[in-house]
Amino acid sequence: MSDVRFYDYFQSSMNRQELENRTRLFHLNVIKLCSMLPRHISAYEIARQLIRSAGSVAANYRATKRAKSTADFIYKIEVVLEEADESHYWLTIIKDADISTIPLVEELIKEANELTAIFAATSKTSKSKRNNPE
Repeated sequence: MSDVRFYDYFQSSMNRQELENRTRLFHLNVIKLCSMLPRHISAYEIARQLIRSAGSVAANYRATKRAKSTADFIYKIEVVLEEADESHYWLTIIKDADISTIPLVEELIKEANELTAIFAATSKTSKSKRNNPE
């Protein structure tokens, strides 16, 4: 099984390149949102955390291509999942604290939620295939 490309476990209508592009666009849109936030310390600190977590989603998903084993792939996907969930958290804080009410906040909350679901399913599928090889 060592010759298998571990990221091929992701079975969806969305191919790997499309998902890589989607995570990159998520990061770029987070950067755009953060540039529109009010100029005060709380918004700055939240923006800093959000940009880091959104960037980590994209960068770590891209890194799954270089997984050296199934276990390494699962570890990397778990990092992506954690960062997508963290991004969702910071976006909901922006909304709930009324830091910004622009529609992009709602769109990004939805996208973070969808990415979290995608990577949770990817992790589950990868673990299942590791534990039950065909």
